[in-house]
Amino acid sequence: MRLFKTAMICAVTLISFNALANDRTPSAEGAAVYIVSPANGETVTSPVKVVFGLSGMGVAPAGTETKNTGHHHLLVNGKKLPAMDKRMGKEVKHFGGGQTETTFELAAGKHTLQLILGDKGHVPHQPPVVSAVVTIVVK
Repeated sequence: MRLFKTAMICAVTLISFNALANDRTPSAEGAAVYIVSPANGETVTSPVKVVFGLSGMGVAPAGTETKNTGHHHLLVNGKKLPAMDKRMGKEVKHFGGGQTETTFELAAGKHTLQLILGDKGHVPHQPPVVSAVVTIVVK
C-alpha cells in the first residue's frame, strides 16, 4: 500500500509539472500584431522609429495578468523566431512597460523587424501572435 501511495504521489506530481510547463496564456481569436511603420521595403535613416500595432487584444505591462493582453517584443535581424513555449530572452528587445513604439540606432544596410506579443511572463501566447517580417534599408 505504501508503494502504491508513493507511486500515485509521483504520478500526480509529474502530471502537475507537465501541466504547468504547457500552461500557456491563450491569445484572443483573430488577434494580430503588426509593424505600423516603417513600411516593408522602406528606406529610412538612423535612428529608426518603429511603431507597433495590435488588434484583437490589448497592451499591458509585463506582469499584468489581464485576459487578452500582452506586451511587445521586437526581433531585429532575427534568423529564426525564439522558442514559442519559453520566456523570450536577449534575442528580442523587450517592451515590458507596455510601450507601443521605440527609436533606436541601426547601421546602414538591410535589416529585418518582426514583432512577437508576450504574456505577463514574456512567453508567447498560445497560439503565438507574431507579425510578418518587415525589411527596411537604413541609408
